[in-house]
Order: sequence, then C-alpha cells, then structure tokens
Amino acid sequence: MKAGRVIVAGVLTATLAWTELRTVGASVVRRPAAVAQAAQRRSVWDGVFTEPQAARGGEAYQYSCATCHAPDLEGDAGRDVPPLYGDEFVDEWSRHTLKDLFDLIRKAMPKDSPGSLKTETYADIVAFLLQANQFPPGPQELPVDPAALERIGIDKVPPAR
Repeated sequence: MKAGRVIVAGVLTATLAWTELRTVGASVVRRPAAVAQAAQRRSVWDGVFTEPQAARGGEAYQYSCATCHAPDLEGDAGRDVPPLYGDEFVDEWSRHTLKDLFDLIRKAMPKDSPGSLKTETYADIVAFLLQANQFPPGPQELPVDPAALERIGIDKVPPAR
C-alpha cells in the first residue's frame, strides 16, 4: 500500500508543478506535446506534396489501384468500390487527417495484396489523390512519418488563418 501512496504523491506533485509553471508567466509556460502539435497543424491546402511525387503516385495508381478504382478514379458502385475524387471523397475524408487516409490505403490496398507496396509508394499515391482532388502542390514531398501525417488535416475548404 505504501508504494501506491508514493505513486499518488508523485502524480500530485507533478500536477502541482505543471499548474505552477502555467501560472508563473508566459515566458516560462511549457505546453504539453498535444498542444504543441495542434499548433503545428497543417492543411492539405498548404501544399503538402510535390508535383513530381503526385506524378509518381499516378503511375503507381495505374499499376496498383486502377483495376478496382478505375483509371479515372471513378470507382465501381456495383462492386462497392468508392470513387477517389470529387465531393463524396472529400466530404468523407474531411473529418480525418492524412495519416488516416495513408494508413487505410497502406493496410488494405491493393485488395489482393495489402501492404505490398513500399511506404514511399503509398505516400506517392496519396499525393496523387490530393492532386486529383484539386489540392495544391508545394515545395516538399508528402512525408511518410506518421506523426507528420497526423498533423495534416484534410480540409474541405482552406482554413481561415
């Protein structure tokens, strides 16, 4: 029981220390990691992929995805294969981050061989889908780092800044 009290006392001490740091003044305030990450949030409207990356993604898409989703990204409603562009696609994904989209594609596609592509190829395909949905390219390639992808929101309209 003594060990339990020590843990509780440690938690209380840490909580009080955090509260004290927050109230001391703006120059000493330390924000928890979640708050710092939220401050670094980006949008697909911020140019999070490059044109060459989207071009590579388009080639990979034709080879690995077009069989089911169609060369023009239309999908196939008769086989329950969703379209990968347009209002329906953006509406569905606008409540998510690029990590969510990337993870779904990486873990479930291609349907006959999920996870069989290189991680960079999945990022290229996501870049192609962003370009197909009229999101602007930028100067840096879409990363494959999950933490970086988690900070990029799929916004239906450009966020107010």
